[in-house]
Amino acid sequence: MTLDLRELYQDIILDHGRHPRNFRPIEHPTHTAKGHNPLCGDRVTVYLTLDGDRIADVSFEGRGCAISTASSSLMTEVLKGKTLAEAEALFAQFHAKVTGGEVHDLPEALEEDAERLEPLTGVKAYPARVKCATLAWHAFEAAVKGGGAEPVRTE
Repeated sequence: MTLDLRELYQDIILDHGRHPRNFRPIEHPTHTAKGHNPLCGDRVTVYLTLDGDRIADVSFEGRGCAISTASSSLMTEVLKGKTLAEAEALFAQFHAKVTGGEVHDLPEALEEDAERLEPLTGVKAYPARVKCATLAWHAFEAAVKGGGAEPVRTE
């Protein structure tokens, strides 16, 4: 990765970390779930409104490191308007990239959204930070499955 690209990615992460998008509760969500990363203390609540199998709205609240906040912010931006199947495909691709797993091709309609998540893929060089980057995604997945009283954990 070139120095210029690394700096751009860092700027994107810092911007989303300092000025997160969709950082708010949804008044009447259809689904919610909490997540907690005990390693660094990140906490997130993901709010979701589904219209059939389409994500009508998605937001989050919480506190955590810049990586966790930026990942939550970027996640909400790319998932809004997607179907649950599209969201699952984006999460699988993102998770594979940050963990060094096998990356599969995405439908062309999702490629731009996957590219928007690229700034976070550098965390694969720092295994402890992978948990920060995936926390909101795991909470989103738990919300879709019905949430629960206990927060999802990255441990």
